[in-house]
Amino acid sequence: MADDDPVKWAPDDVPECTPEEHDAWFRAEVQKALDDPRPGIPHEEVMRQLREEIGKVRARKNAPTD
Repeated sequence: MADDDPVKWAPDDVPECTPEEHDAWFRAEVQKALDDPRPGIPHEEVMRQLREEIGKVRARKNAPTD
């Protein structure tokens, strides 16, 4: 995966912690999202962006490697 790739995998990004620490972290992340004053992104827009990203990944995967 390239350094500029927007896809990040949680197992590499999350330090080891106890279940209680993870629960506290997760709850804090959910609360931050709920408290975020920015407007939400409509489902259709999120899905359009995801389809676009999936298309880019598939194109890279199927690109010739000469």
